[in-house]
Amino acid sequence: MSRCQAPGHGRLGHGRVPGTGTRPLRPWPRAWHQDLSLSDLARCLALGSRGGFVAYAVRVIRWEIPGPYEVAFTTRVGGVSEGPFAALNLGKATRDDPAHVDENRRRACAAVGADLERLTLNYQHHSATVHRAEAGRMGVRGDGLWTDEAGIPMLKLTADCVPVAIARTEGTPALALLHAGWRGLLEGIVEAGAGALRTSSNSLLQGLVGPAIGPCCYEVGPEVAEPFAARFGSDVLRGEKLDLWSAAERALRATGVVRVERVDLCTACNPDLFFSHRRDRGVTGRQGVIGVLAA
Repeated sequence: MSRCQAPGHGRLGHGRVPGTGTRPLRPWPRAWHQDLSLSDLARCLALGSRGGFVAYAVRVIRWEIPGPYEVAFTTRVGGVSEGPFAALNLGKATRDDPAHVDENRRRACAAVGADLERLTLNYQHHSATVHRAEAGRMGVRGDGLWTDEAGIPMLKLTADCVPVAIARTEGTPALALLHAGWRGLLEGIVEAGAGALRTSSNSLLQGLVGPAIGPCCYEVGPEVAEPFAARFGSDVLRGEKLDLWSAAERALRATGVVRVERVDLCTACNPDLFFSHRRDRGVTGRQGVIGVLAA
C-alpha cells in the first residue's frame, strides 16, 4: 500500500505495527481531524493517553482504494462523550447522552465528507441481512448496508465485532459495509454483502477487515469454536481463543473477493484507541466503519 503522511509529521515508511503484518493506510488530511496510519497507531499505543494521544482531533483509519470511495474506521478519539463513552461514541444503544452521540456522528460524517442528515444505519442484531441503503433511513433490522449511489453515508457500529468494507472496483462503483460478529460470520453476512455487490460471476471486489477483538483476547466455548473450525479451518483457533480476523478474511476470499486487507488491531487490547464490550463488561461506547461514494 502507499506510504503515509501523518499531519504534523514527516514522511513515514512502510512500518508495521508489531504482530499485525499489515501495511499502513494512507491518511487524507482534513482541517480539524487526523487520520492514522498503522505506524502512527503504534506510536500512540506506546505513548498512551498521557503522551497526548487522547486530545483534540477525530482520528480514523482510512481505506485507500482507487475510485470514489471514502471509507474510514473510527477510533474512540476526538468526540464529545464522557466517562466510559469517551470520546467518539457513535452508538445510541448505550447510556450516553444522545446529543453527544449526534455530535460524534456529525464528526464521523465530516471525516468522509458526508452530510449527517443523509446518514443511514441499521438496528443491528447479529444477522446475515444486508439492505440497500436509503438516505436518512434508520432502525431497519439488519447487519449490512450497500449502495451504488453517491452521497449516501452508511455506518456500521462495533465494540469487538468485525467491521468489514467491500468495494466493487469494476464497472459501476458500489460499496458495502458489514457488522460481522461470530453469529453473522457463521450465518453468512460476508457472503450476503459480497453478493449484493456482484453483478456477474467475475465482478472485481476488494475488501478490508477492520479493528476487532483479536485472537489474543477472544476466548470462546466449544459451541462457538467447533462450528468455526469446521467452516474456516482449525487454525482459526488458538487454544480456546478465536481468530475473527482470519475467519472474516477467509469468508471474503471464499466468496471471490480478489484482494483482502486487514488492520489487525485488537479492540480489547487497546483501551486508548477502541471501545470493547468484553473488556469493559458491556458499559462502553461504539466505534465503527463509515463510508460513502463521493459524487
